Amino acid sequence: MNLSRRLGAEALGTCLLIISVVGSGIMATNLTDDVAVQLLANAGATVGALIALILMFGPISGAHFNPVVTAASCYFDARPWRELVPYAIAQTIGGIIGAAIANLMFNLDVLGPSTKIREGGGIWLGEVVATVGLLLVIFLIARGPRPDAVPMAVGVWIGGAYWFTSSTSLANPAVSIARSFSDSFAGIAPESVPMFIVMQVIGLVVGTAILSIFITRAHSKN
Repeated sequence: MNLSRRLGAEALGTCLLIISVVGSGIMATNLTDDVAVQLLANAGATVGALIALILMFGPISGAHFNPVVTAASCYFDARPWRELVPYAIAQTIGGIIGAAIANLMFNLDVLGPSTKIREGGGIWLGEVVATVGLLLVIFLIARGPRPDAVPMAVGVWIGGAYWFTSSTSLANPAVSIARSFSDSFAGIAPESVPMFIVMQVIGLVVGTAILSIFITRAHSKN
């Protein structure tokens, strides 16, 4: 499939993912003051949307919705490296549009920004753990006997990581940027985003090193 259609799928998929993440977070805070229930609602909506979106757009673009996953795909699946930047741009733009739509649905400022500071060594470590785990789930299962289980496994991993990582598992540079545009439960302050992205890149490096022990790279044609 041509690149423009794949980029459109990545942008639309990331847009819908952010609508689900941000919208469910806002809805949860509108319905209850219990933070645990808010997180549960946010995680549940994200799991459901993510599984559906991967099933929808996987055959078109790979359904990465995440520059880290695209980079790993370039390394392990011989995806052309020249596609990394266009994919990342499409994912980020789609995510920002998704944040704006979610804000508008709930009568918040269209582009935030978020005031929710997320920082500290434990939170940053949580992002590394979430990112490494995500890559292991995707690439080990994809090369196993049940590659069709990847959508469900990714959704379950992210939903679980909402709870067992201190960062609530953003694990995605495009999503981190997009969520900075919503001053809501799911938001992240713009000043917190750069370190999150650094930790996600570290997670990419660590995850790639671990995966290299268990899987082989596809032969590159580029």
